[in-house]
Amino acid sequence: MLALVGALTLIATQDLAELRWIALLAVAALPALLTPDHRIAAPLGRFAEVTITGLAAGSVAAAADLTGTVDAGFGAEAVLPYLAVPLLTAALRRRPTEGAALLGVAAVAMVAGGLMGGDVPPITQPGYLAACGQWLVLGAIVTFAADTMRQLMQPAEQQPQPYAEATRLLTQLRSVARSLPGATLDPGGISEHLLEELRAAAPGNRAAVLSASGGGRLVVLAQTGAERVDWEVTLDADSAIADAWASQQPQVASRSQARTHAGAEVSSLVVPLVAGVRTIGLVILESDVPQAYPPAVVSGVLEVTGPAALRLEAALLFDDVRSLATNEERQRLAREIHDGVAQELVMVGYGIDNAQATLPEGAEETAEELRILRGEVTRVITELRLSLFELRSEVDRNGGLAAAIAEYARTLGTSAGLRVHFTFDESTARLPAATEAELLRIAQEAITNARKHAGASNLWVTCTVDPPYAEIEVSDDGKGFADDRPDGRYGLAIMAERAERIRGRLEIRPRHPSGTTVAVKLGTSTRRDSVRDSVSAPEGE
Repeated sequence: MLALVGALTLIATQDLAELRWIALLAVAALPALLTPDHRIAAPLGRFAEVTITGLAAGSVAAAADLTGTVDAGFGAEAVLPYLAVPLLTAALRRRPTEGAALLGVAAVAMVAGGLMGGDVPPITQPGYLAACGQWLVLGAIVTFAADTMRQLMQPAEQQPQPYAEATRLLTQLRSVARSLPGATLDPGGISEHLLEELRAAAPGNRAAVLSASGGGRLVVLAQTGAERVDWEVTLDADSAIADAWASQQPQVASRSQARTHAGAEVSSLVVPLVAGVRTIGLVILESDVPQAYPPAVVSGVLEVTGPAALRLEAALLFDDVRSLATNEERQRLAREIHDGVAQELVMVGYGIDNAQATLPEGAEETAEELRILRGEVTRVITELRLSLFELRSEVDRNGGLAAAIAEYARTLGTSAGLRVHFTFDESTARLPAATEAELLRIAQEAITNARKHAGASNLWVTCTVDPPYAEIEVSDDGKGFADDRPDGRYGLAIMAERAERIRGRLEIRPRHPSGTTVAVKLGTSTRRDSVRDSVSAPEGE
């Protein structure tokens, strides 16, 4: 703008001396240019600019009038366009008050400049007044309309609509999930398919897919090999697993990534599964021969794991969404039962107690019926409380699956007078959170069936967890399972659906000499020796 008004001034006045105003404008613009965010220097610079522009308008108009190159007073048009610079700057910085003050100072400076110029003051000439008025109006538009124009040109920010957005995304997810091969978003199934694809790219003796579970630990989603391996699942250990996770680069090592390995020479390859900028899992390949993973093999593995990372991330996200929705619904049902029907049943019990207390003498038959009714209400309230406990039971991130099952079995054993026997063999590695939740629900259903319908005195609960393998077994010494009981068939269907969801197998068989055994198995049976901690608790403990 300085170059433009300088050229116009020289053309209008044909006097180099008038360029002194351009030099003064350059000096006045320095504070706003060098320190644009300064609270004092920048506004003072802008006020100096409009003052110098107004004074220069009168001087340039008078000089132009003397040369006769323009109409009287219109010479001010040469320098007045510079008003847009300080006024637009104030408007863009959202300072309307400062812009109004700049306009006022500019008007006063124009009057002063018009009074000081030549024998015939420019302010007496219509051309000067028209030029000044025109640029004051344009300056006002710049000052007061710039913010409105910016808001109109900038797309309005959508107010967050979390539930509407969630509905839209979940609808899209449902449509996409139905179009996927096998119509599944199961992390375990996708991991097993990935390991099958890797067999052609990099043959080996052992392989596994791990993903994060929180707390700096990994969970085994799928595994292949002659024997299951106790993989290193902590990310703070000195291992190729931790290095690959942190660097997002494949790591080749000459030692096994298992905690214990008896083999002599081992080659291992750890490839991170990266989706975007986030590491979502790892692929571990091991071979019992040295130098089994040269760069060419690593490149082949990366070609397979690259697309698989996105598939696995989608499955893990879907698992998280499903778990959150399920837990929220269980908590909602627990609140509804506690605040609704449970409270109403308690009031019914109080009403029966009052009725018993006010019975006249000789109404023994009515009193007996009320006692039976009161006992039934008490039983229903107890069942509701146990249902609330079941709904609110979750697998604690630190406690583990066995602890959650043990707490539930102890609570129900106390209510039914059962002698509960625990046998736990739980690895330090963890199953995926969604898998643990489903196993807990299957165990709860089996324990509840034994308490309600078996008429048992003893309950045996066995929990073996060695990811990706797990087995939960619940046995009782009751009267066995009755095939003609409708609610029993419905409970079995629920357990079978849960087992199928996590790719497990549900087994129901009679126990010798009496009773029933319900077992759910996930993965292949363990082949390593294990040490089990057995506890036989007294009745109700």
